[in-house]
Amino acid sequence: MKNTIFMMLAIIGLTTTVACGSNGKKEKAKTEVETEEISQVAPDIKEEVVSQEKELGTIVGVAAGNENFTTLVAAVKAAGLVETLNGTGPFTVFAPVNAAFEKLPEGTVDGLLKPESKEQLTGILTYHVVSGKFVAADVVKAISDNNGSFVIPTVQGSSITASLDGENVILTDAKGGTSKIIMTDVAASNGVIHAIDTVVMP
Repeated sequence: MKNTIFMMLAIIGLTTTVACGSNGKKEKAKTEVETEEISQVAPDIKEEVVSQEKELGTIVGVAAGNENFTTLVAAVKAAGLVETLNGTGPFTVFAPVNAAFEKLPEGTVDGLLKPESKEQLTGILTYHVVSGKFVAADVVKAISDNNGSFVIPTVQGSSITASLDGENVILTDAKGGTSKIIMTDVAASNGVIHAIDTVVMP
């Protein structure tokens, strides 16, 4: 009788061991399949991200593709700044829309686009450029963290002061003139563009 009981227990134990081993192999096989599937999908996702980054143009390319910046692009070309703004950066550009240039006194734009005005034009344009990438949320946070106004050094050398008027970000230039940011976070491969409604002056 004892021998019969021992034999039954041994058979049960063996069956359990085999079942567990079988389940273990199934789980391992499942894991290997899932891992293989993930490894196959991951390169596709990575390639898609890289492709999207490549498709995003530089600041000059993005501006050139937007009909609101035709005057700005013409000015950038006249000043010889295309190569600079196509560089690695990153840059933040406060870009005047066409209507902003139209606010200038009559003949000002035509005069600035002449070869003899290249140095002056370069100074004005680089006054709209900041080294580094700062999205709208960064600008608003900097204003809030600095008691309502934030002084921003530009590539030109002088500074612009950013402040808030309700929900609008206002830029005050070196001459006391003001400009409002009317469009934010236009992405480029080497930075970001914020459109403004008035040309700021160093």
